[in-house]
Amino acid sequence: MKYLYRIYQLVVFAPLFILISLVISIITVLGCTLGNGHFWGYYPGRYWARCAIRLLFLPVKVTGRENLKPGQSYVFVANHQGAFDIFLIYGFLNRNFKWMMKYQLGRIPFVGYAAKCAHHIFVNKGGASKIRKTYEQAREILREGMSLVVFPEGARTFNGHMGTFRRGAFMLADELQLPVVPLTINGSFNVMPRMRDMHFVIWHPLTLTIHEPIEPQGKGRDNILRMEKLSYDAVMSGLVPEYQSYRENPDQ
Repeated sequence: MKYLYRIYQLVVFAPLFILISLVISIITVLGCTLGNGHFWGYYPGRYWARCAIRLLFLPVKVTGRENLKPGQSYVFVANHQGAFDIFLIYGFLNRNFKWMMKYQLGRIPFVGYAAKCAHHIFVNKGGASKIRKTYEQAREILREGMSLVVFPEGARTFNGHMGTFRRGAFMLADELQLPVVPLTINGSFNVMPRMRDMHFVIWHPLTLTIHEPIEPQGKGRDNILRMEKLSYDAVMSGLVPEYQSYRENPDQ
């Protein structure tokens, strides 16, 4: 079955995925240029992500959607297991949001340009002014009532375990007094670990756990540290036992 699955990926999935990516990118660019950027910046991408996972026959289980209130803006923070984190969250969180992502992703043909048109936020750490600009963009998105998804580890894991969290997302939540929602991803590391980028996908179930929102208590350093710790503990608690411990990530 493993080799049949690989042949399917090569002959059927890859051409279809490239075609769908191209079409969705064009729709996103045109929609964001001519219409509502928040609508066209989310729904075509959601369809694209769902198609990718469905075409690969990857089972998906989501728990905790009942923890989210309609119309509430959130800062979502998730562990970063692998490339399929993007498809899982985009396709199955069922919440309109903007990504905060590495600026290098903007170089991906078609998809990168579509992400820019959709006003997703590209993080560039090449100097204080660029970092400041990133956070100004994020503030504006959140003030408009949108939600934001951040990988506070800043880099994908090499071993399935979590590294440390950076505080940028929690500082934004503190400044705007928004709740933080921890997300735990399981299975993405098994589907395509970082060391196997651009290799064949390995069939494995994916799960997304939406934890209870962490409401701000006060404002300032104590609140930031509190939200960071509670978020880290919540994400860690949702991991399968195999990966439920800290491991240093040299890319952080």
